[in-house]
Amino acid sequence: MSRTNGLYLVIGALVVVVIGLGDYIYHEQTKPKGVELSIGQNGVSVEKK
Repeated sequence: MSRTNGLYLVIGALVVVVIGLGDYIYHEQTKPKGVELSIGQNGVSVEKK
C-alpha cells in the first residue's frame, strides 16, 4: 500500500503544479498594458509596458 500512496502523492503534486502554472500564465496574459508608475526610495520611475 505504501507504493500506491507514494504514487497518489506524486500525482497530487503534479496537479498542484499544473494548476499553479496555469493560474500564473493566465494572470500574466491578462495584465493591463500601458504605463506603470512606481514611487520608491529612489524617486519616481515610469515604465512603459
